[in-house]
Amino acid sequence: MAAPRFDIRVFHEIGALPVFSPDREGENTPRTVRDFMKAVEANDGLIVSSPEYVRTLPGGLKNAIDWLVSAELIVYKPVVLAHASHRGDDMLATLRDVMSTVTSNFNSEIFLRFPLMKKSPDEIRQIVGTPENRCRVDRFLEEFSEFCQTVRADASGLG
Repeated sequence: MAAPRFDIRVFHEIGALPVFSPDREGENTPRTVRDFMKAVEANDGLIVSSPEYVRTLPGGLKNAIDWLVSAELIVYKPVVLAHASHRGDDMLATLRDVMSTVTSNFNSEIFLRFPLMKKSPDEIRQIVGTPENRCRVDRFLEEFSEFCQTVRADASGLG
């Protein structure tokens, strides 16, 4: 859905990350974690999207955040949220609290949500592919891109 001017990368290995432990940091950091950290570090910002589990964050997402906090890779990284369900407000509230704690550049105002729970891939393409929803996606990504640029300019003293 992203316009060609946006380079979106999805990290699909969150579930493969070992449970965070300070004993596994530094030279003991597992390869999967190092790959994850490199992926985060290489990008201008993070769009976090997650299902809810028992009205809160899934353990895998919290674990991934713990690894990023430990390495301080998320502390100044621009972060926004997207959500693909009509439910999950308790999880979103928790995720907003966590993100506003772990990064000084969490923007809760830039948010994208579609009610896609239990939809087939074809139904999702149809819903998200309407002209109105394509515009919503484009506007979300444009706002996020501008936010990332502002954060970068502020960090370099130009903003």
